[in-house]
Amino acid sequence: MKLVAFLWTAAVLAQTPADWAATANNRYMMTPNITYLVANNYEAKLDLYKRRDAQGPQPTLIFIHGGGWVGGTKETAILSFLPYLEMGWNVVNVEYRLGRVSRAPAAVEDCLCALRWVAANAKHHNIDLSKLVVTGGSAGGHLALTTGMIPESAGLDRQCPGVTLPKVAAIVNWYGITDVADLLDGPNRKSYAVAWLSSMTDREAIAKRVSPLTYVREDLPPILTIHGDADPTVPYTHALRLREALNKAGVPNQLLTVPGGKHGGFTAEQNLKIFAAIREFLKKHNLPVK
Repeated sequence: MKLVAFLWTAAVLAQTPADWAATANNRYMMTPNITYLVANNYEAKLDLYKRRDAQGPQPTLIFIHGGGWVGGTKETAILSFLPYLEMGWNVVNVEYRLGRVSRAPAAVEDCLCALRWVAANAKHHNIDLSKLVVTGGSAGGHLALTTGMIPESAGLDRQCPGVTLPKVAAIVNWYGITDVADLLDGPNRKSYAVAWLSSMTDREAIAKRVSPLTYVREDLPPILTIHGDADPTVPYTHALRLREALNKAGVPNQLLTVPGGKHGGFTAEQNLKIFAAIREFLKKHNLPVK
């Protein structure tokens, strides 16, 4: 989701990007670095963007940054969720414990706790819990999937007890990992996955516990996956296997394949088509699209 997607959505509304950018500060307020969890002496924070003129609950995006669970920051993500701000949505931009702070499953636990924070603070921040969409790319795509798919019964939310975890309305997964164990050994071995689980004696069990494929079942929200078929960082087979499992379980889903696409870095034309598909996906599942 690059800036070009934002420019396209502005054009759809017959409004120049300059007009929208010039008035954005009047339309939105941003509260940075809200601590939603303290774990291992680490304060996990999120940034909240919400409309100044909001009357009642608003559709809200939960954005989770990538970086192989061992890198990345929420501050680099703003261009990725500008299209949702332009559509009038609230945005919750989430950070989490990276591998250098805590190994797996910490990042998964943290994002579930961020979801719980959203639920606990929804009324105060005009968040519509029936219109939550979670998204991210790469490791962020994986965490978007786990956040929207893992049930409370899995026990990965126990470090932040509180209100019931809400069910998200949809997941938009940008080339996310769906089978963590697949990246630990063999032909698909990736250094970032090895670093996240390190030399834990039970790393195979943990990898399964944090893999979206483990949680496929019929009552999941609709899932849109975007993945390049030449991705060298997260194998395209992860998207194919997720689609197959979701289809078998009867979960509404769509796989948007980017021909020749690598790990993000898609062309302007490709991004235009991707975000058009996202808008249609949201509309199809009764989520507001301006």
